[in-house]
Amino acid sequence: MNRGIFIGLLILLATAGFSRGQVGGNIGYGDTGGRARAEQNEQAKRVLTKDELPPTDTSTFVECNVLMNVKADEYVAFFGLAQEGATVAECAAKMNAIVQAFTADLKLLGIADEELFVDFVAQTKIYGFELRGDILQEELVGFELKKNVSIRYREAGRLESIVLAAARSQIFDLIKVDYLVNDMQAVQDRLMEEAASVAKNKISRYEKLLGIKLQLPAQVYAEKSAIYYPAQMYDSYTAHESEAIRGGLDRQRTTVRSARKSRTFFFNGLSADGFDAVINPVVTEPVVQFTLYLKMKYEVEQTATK
Repeated sequence: MNRGIFIGLLILLATAGFSRGQVGGNIGYGDTGGRARAEQNEQAKRVLTKDELPPTDTSTFVECNVLMNVKADEYVAFFGLAQEGATVAECAAKMNAIVQAFTADLKLLGIADEELFVDFVAQTKIYGFELRGDILQEELVGFELKKNVSIRYREAGRLESIVLAAARSQIFDLIKVDYLVNDMQAVQDRLMEEAASVAKNKISRYEKLLGIKLQLPAQVYAEKSAIYYPAQMYDSYTAHESEAIRGGLDRQRTTVRSARKSRTFFFNGLSADGFDAVINPVVTEPVVQFTLYLKMKYEVEQTATK
C-alpha cells in the first residue's frame, strides 16, 4: 500500500473511532470561530434602535431569550472524489470504477439507491511545464474530474461504517455532515411556549419585588429566531510550548525546521449564558441549536395620586 494512502487511512479510521459524537468534516479547516459568530449574532438581536424605544414614559419592554438544543433526526454525509487522467475518457473510467465500488459497498450496509446522490462538480484541464531549450513551455498534460457523493442516514453511529467503506474505495475526503431536524414547526412552537412562560414569570417578579404592574394586552415589538448547525459551531486550537531561538555567530548558516503541531477541532455550541431558559441543556453530542428572542411592550399601570 502506498505510504501516503496508508497514513490517510489511519487518520480516517481514527476519526471514525473516536469522533462518533462530533462530526464536522474537513469543512472545519475553513470554518472556525463558529461560537463567537453565533454569540455576536445573538447579541445583535438585543440592540435597540431609536424606533424600538418605548414611545412614552408609561411603557416598558419585557424581553425573553430562549435556547433549545435538538438532536438531529437524519444526517447527510458528503464525500469529495477527484481523478486525473491523460484524457477525459480516462478520468471518467477511473471515476466510474470508484463510484461503483463505493456504492456497492454502501448497498451492503443497507443504504438504498434513493439515499445516494452523485453530484458532477467540475471537469478541468491540467497544465504542466516542459523544458524546450532554455524555455519552459506550459502545455496541456491531462484532465481532472471532480464529483461529490452524498449519503443520507438516520442513525449517527452508521457514519463509522460509511467512512470505512469510503476508505476501501480510496476516498478520504469527508467534506461535511449536515444535521437535519424534520419537524421544525414543533421546535418553533416549543420555543414560543417557553418564551411565554419566561415573560409571565418576569411580570410576576416585577409585581412582587418591585411593585410594578404591567397591563395587558402586550404588543410584540420583535420576534427574532436563529438556527445554528454543528458544521458552523466547530472551533479549533493548537496546544504546544516551543523554545525561543536567538541569533548566534553561525545563525545565518543554520536552518530551523519546526515540528508539525496538530490542531484540535471540537464542537463548541452556545452555552446558557445570556439566555433566560435552555431546553435540553445537557449536550453530550453535536446538536442543532435553535434560539428565539422575543421583545414585548407593556403599559405600566399608573398609581393614582391625591
